Amino acid sequence: MKPKYDFFKNSKFAFEGLAAMLKNEAAFRFELCVILPLALVSLFLPVSAAQHALLIAVFGLVLVCECLNTAIEAVVDLVSPDFHPLAKIAKDCASAAVCLSICTAAITWAWAIFSLIF
Repeated sequence: MKPKYDFFKNSKFAFEGLAAMLKNEAAFRFELCVILPLALVSLFLPVSAAQHALLIAVFGLVLVCECLNTAIEAVVDLVSPDFHPLAKIAKDCASAAVCLSICTAAITWAWAIFSLIF
């Protein structure tokens, strides 16, 4: 029988996941150290609400990709502790998702700043 859905219990799991990311993932902590000040800066930029939302959303994308990357790496390490070419592909693709999300964020921010200057 499937357990009954419990919003608060499931939310607790999500917060435990965030705590694990903060405790165990240096890349996640570094990204937060970059993202939080930039998110504050974005509050003072003379941009539309939609542009502001986009500037913040791309940061969310980076953090989501980092969480998924960590989850994929953990599962791959659990299932295949020895080197396997397919395990390498899974880890490399997850890492590529993080890289692409960071590039997307950088391009979005560059576009916003460039549009303010020119």
